[in-house]
Amino acid sequence: MTNNSLSHAEQRLGLAAGQFPFESRFLSVNGAKLHYIDEGQGPTVLFLHGNPAWSFLFRRQIIALRGRYRCLAFDLAGFGLSEAPAGFSYLPEDHSTLIAAALEALDVNGATLVAHDWGGPIGLGAMLAGKGRITRLALGNTMAWPVNGDPHFERFSGLMGGPIGRWAAKHFAIFINVVMPRSMRRRKLTADEMRAYRAPFANRSRRPMDIFPWAIIGSKNWLARIEQGAKAYSGPAHFIWPENDIAFREKELDRWRTLLPQATVTRIPRCGHFLWEDAPEETIAALKTALGGTV
Repeated sequence: MTNNSLSHAEQRLGLAAGQFPFESRFLSVNGAKLHYIDEGQGPTVLFLHGNPAWSFLFRRQIIALRGRYRCLAFDLAGFGLSEAPAGFSYLPEDHSTLIAAALEALDVNGATLVAHDWGGPIGLGAMLAGKGRITRLALGNTMAWPVNGDPHFERFSGLMGGPIGRWAAKHFAIFINVVMPRSMRRRKLTADEMRAYRAPFANRSRRPMDIFPWAIIGSKNWLARIEQGAKAYSGPAHFIWPENDIAFREKELDRWRTLLPQATVTRIPRCGHFLWEDAPEETIAALKTALGGTV
């Protein structure tokens, strides 16, 4: 790919040259057509985004790491350039099944999971489904347990996962147009970056965005299974934790410390929910430290 050429994703989504300078690949699994990128060689690093992002979220981290690692990043079904199967639920447990099938199809083994938001439990579910495919964790702000009964999550799930949230997601793409920019603490997303996040939903259903907030409470039983699986995990773990996240607080980090006592933590002050965008240099440095033992 030359500097003057557009990648497939840039052409499809109307992005500027160089915004997403990766070769697009597609994999058919369980009726879905998953878009992913596979850059570099070396130990595998698996990137999984949350709501309402796509693999664009990790572009800077992938560029920084692909010289020493194989960087594998999927768009969840219905996000980015991935197409969901007919009648797909968009529940996190079903996303997790698709990712597990994709890892099996690509014969991925010994990967480090780098995940954000819903990408955390989705990736952990895939780890539990395929032993040996994910063996290290380098997680951002996420959770892996039921939060039913916690007013902080109950209120958000009820509002954004209910009729009001569904209406706002459908008509205004509220998670992209309001939640993302207001979650930034260190910098503002540029006009080009906002276009990149809006573009995948310009001419498709926005339902994937409103299922995730409903699932915060609605996927209680599945999250309980993820928690049990996480308790049994004894491998290397590292957390990259923004200190000014509107969603995941110090309380959730403390829960992680109990769940994975072997984990180390890099804290990022004055950083919001979308830490990979808000503090790219710090997250890259933290990933290099966390991944140092894999080479």
